[in-house]
Amino acid sequence: MALTAPQPASLSSPQTAASALAVFFRIADRWGLSPAEKQTLLGVSRTVFYRWQAGQVTSALDAVTAERLSYLFRIYGALQVLLPIRERSDAWVRQANSAPLFGGGTALSRMLGGRVGDLKEVADYLDAQRGGDFA
Repeated sequence: MALTAPQPASLSSPQTAASALAVFFRIADRWGLSPAEKQTLLGVSRTVFYRWQAGQVTSALDAVTAERLSYLFRIYGALQVLLPIRERSDAWVRQANSAPLFGGGTALSRMLGGRVGDLKEVADYLDAQRGGDFA
C-alpha cells in the first residue's frame, strides 16, 4: 500500500487558523527567526504578518498558507524525532549542512527561498532521514 503526502489541514475558521498560527509563532521563536524570516515562511504581506503576530486572525487561512504551515509542522515534527535534544533540534535549521539539497548552506536558507516547494523539499528530506517516505 503506497503512502500519500499528507494534505494540509482544513483551517476553515478564524479560530482554527489562529490556533495554527500560534503554533507556528512558537516554533519560529524556538528557531530564533526574525520577523522578516517568519513573514517569508508564511508568504504573506507585512501588514497581514503583523496582524497575525498580534493574534488578530479574522478569517480562515487560504490554501497556500495552510500548505506552508503543514510543511513547517512536518519539519518541526521530524526534527523532534531525529534530534530529541531540544537545543539540537532548534539549532538544526541554522546549521550548515553538507547534504546535496543544502549544498553547504542551511536548511533555513533553503526554506526562505520563497517557494512552497522549498518547504516541501526540506520536509521530504527530513522525513527520508527518519526512515519515512511521505513524498
